[in-house]
Amino acid sequence: MFSGPFSMLQPVLEKMILGRKLTGRTMKFLLFVLFGVVHLLSLASGKAIYGNGPSQRTLQEVKEEIARYGDVAKSIINLSVYGKAQNRSYERLALLVDTVGPRLSGSKNLEKAIEIMQQNLKGDGLENVHLEPVKIPHWERGEESAVMLEPRIHKMAILGLGSSIGTPPEGITAEVLVVTSFDELQRRGPDAEGKIVVYNQPYTNYSAAVQYRMEGAVEAAKVGALASLIRSVASFSIYSPHTGIQEYQNGVPKIPTACITVEDAEMMSRMASHGNRIVIQLKMGAKSYPDADSFNTVAEITGSKYPEQVVLVSGHLDSWDVGQGAMDDGGGAFISWEALSLIKDLGLRPKRTLRLVLWTAEEQGGIGSSQYYQLHKANSSNYSLVMESDLGTFLPSGLKFTGSDSARIIMEEVMSLLKPINITQVLKAGDGTDINFWIQDGVPGASLLDDLYKYFSFHHSHGDTMTVMDPKQMNVAAAVWAVVSYVVADLEEMLPRS
Repeated sequence: MFSGPFSMLQPVLEKMILGRKLTGRTMKFLLFVLFGVVHLLSLASGKAIYGNGPSQRTLQEVKEEIARYGDVAKSIINLSVYGKAQNRSYERLALLVDTVGPRLSGSKNLEKAIEIMQQNLKGDGLENVHLEPVKIPHWERGEESAVMLEPRIHKMAILGLGSSIGTPPEGITAEVLVVTSFDELQRRGPDAEGKIVVYNQPYTNYSAAVQYRMEGAVEAAKVGALASLIRSVASFSIYSPHTGIQEYQNGVPKIPTACITVEDAEMMSRMASHGNRIVIQLKMGAKSYPDADSFNTVAEITGSKYPEQVVLVSGHLDSWDVGQGAMDDGGGAFISWEALSLIKDLGLRPKRTLRLVLWTAEEQGGIGSSQYYQLHKANSSNYSLVMESDLGTFLPSGLKFTGSDSARIIMEEVMSLLKPINITQVLKAGDGTDINFWIQDGVPGASLLDDLYKYFSFHHSHGDTMTVMDPKQMNVAAAVWAVVSYVVADLEEMLPRS
């Protein structure tokens, strides 16, 4: 009578109905009732019932549901972009970074910023404001310098890389070997013994270039180098070094490592190609200390119907110790706060809990968020969407999203609500250092698509200050963040998983 997955239900239903043999018409009716009950139970629980291929009927229902949020989306946009809340996230951010400054992991500045933010979130009337304790790395760069001694005297701008060891007090004075890739370093390995390796890797994109910052010291140490200097991972330079984390490897000697400017890396590459002998004196006072106490900062708007289910919005509060950490990631942290403020100001309360998390020690490899995940991962099935803004809050061009095909269709409908500000794209590869733990666990994830050329021009440099930020662009970014987070949190069903 039935084929495929339905065939196994026939004998079960026949036994349930007093052992009677059922006709095709009766069987179809009972199946219809059975699946209708399952559907209603799923709706009552707030959970997604459709997989990668939702029926047209179900999809149409979801589209109609999302379309009803058009007026709410316009209200959020108007409040953020044109109303009394315009420029608020910018002004809040400026007050913090001008007062506190950069916020390096383990520093007193970071802990002061966390204390201020806890007070701010309580003062804003958000709910369940609290701090969740974590242990984070504590590294300080100390005094540092690099001077070219041959073929001419030239004082170089450098920034030591996070977790690097220091040099002896007298420094390291050695000849330079310039390479453009790890492959070239391997080919010329015997020439690196006792020298300072300078990497002049080309910049094509951040992902390709950052491996030299992360692994440059280890690869240089493997061939006997005394130190490594890495061309800054930057899309544009005005003689500005860009710092960042680097990683040592067990069993490989630790050597000092720092970033240099694009200009100096290219100059030394030209000098080497002309046969010049290059000698540098490097001094670094970098030192690591025992792990420090810190906190992830949490605030919420509690859900009205499914409070145990969560849409998480986030940015990280820590930064490097140069500039002000305004762009990376003050902007992301503050538009995430602003999203909840906008929703609260409009008197909205979604069905699910909107949870704001301001991460600590992201720059050291997502240390704070990793511990948050370990603490909360047992409830991962209750997370509908995790969002992180950590690639700038300039004028966004869309949303990057990772999730099932069904969830992507839903997100496309949600983004269509942002037509009034012409930001509707949904692209692939939504991610973030702090939310990737959840995405790998199957939770849908989203991040803003922004101007990466501009972002990596100032990233991890002295230039990351409020001067980079644009209040009008932050207004738009906050509106996108608020609309997406609110609508997803208020839909009757969670986003479907893969």
